[in-house]
Amino acid sequence: MAATDMTAETGTPSTRARRLGALARSELTLLVRNRYALFTAVLMPPLMVLVLRSTLAQADLGPTGMNALEGALTGGLALMLVLVVYLNLTSAYVARREELVLKRLRTGEVTDGEILTGTALSAAAPALAQSVLMVLAGTLFLDVKAPQRPELLLAGLLLGTVMLAGLAALTAAVTRTTESAQITTLPLFMVSVMGSGLFVPLETFPDGVAEVCELLPLTGVTTVIRTGWLGTGGGSELLEAAVVAAVWAILSGYAARRWFRWEPRR
Repeated sequence: MAATDMTAETGTPSTRARRLGALARSELTLLVRNRYALFTAVLMPPLMVLVLRSTLAQADLGPTGMNALEGALTGGLALMLVLVVYLNLTSAYVARREELVLKRLRTGEVTDGEILTGTALSAAAPALAQSVLMVLAGTLFLDVKAPQRPELLLAGLLLGTVMLAGLAALTAAVTRTTESAQITTLPLFMVSVMGSGLFVPLETFPDGVAEVCELLPLTGVTTVIRTGWLGTGGGSELLEAAVVAAVWAILSGYAARRWFRWEPRR
């Protein structure tokens, strides 16, 4: 819609930024009221970092050039995106669809892209806040060096957020209820945990297995995040990881726009 359109309630100009902001605020309000979603977004990531640290402490990290704490924090950032963005957002899309909220929104001036993006912002904001807190905690209290290439760290977080938002919308398309979202999100969660270098860095895998795992959705994001924080890696390895992450982000966004379901699944 044109920027000169007026909102019915206030008579002020309706712009894309206003519409996205309104959608994001409403979704954040619902997030705060949902105890399970709030637990997943706020408390689950720190708990998973503790699990990661205990797991990595038993692994041989010599080939990776990092210690268990560095591996836990950088892997924890990628895992946090899965928990905060992918899991919560899938449930949110399904719930709004089944409650006919999305259908009502489409009758107004808000575009389809704005509806999906505005809802996704409610997950992106907590994810960014968690990322800042994890970096500050690691740097100030856990004796981990400050991000060596912060621009890469930010790029990895943004790529991961966009990709997982698209995958959340795509998963929501095949999810009937918010309860079943706990099942439909499980495959990507398990694949990411086991094969994307979160719990066990890919350098410790056999070569053939590592090559396959490098193509998984979250692997490129994890590599970019680790390079941005620790400064390790780079060159062709970093470029390949960034390309894989970017391709997944583009494909997931296209698939979400193409196959997202706006009508309730009966």
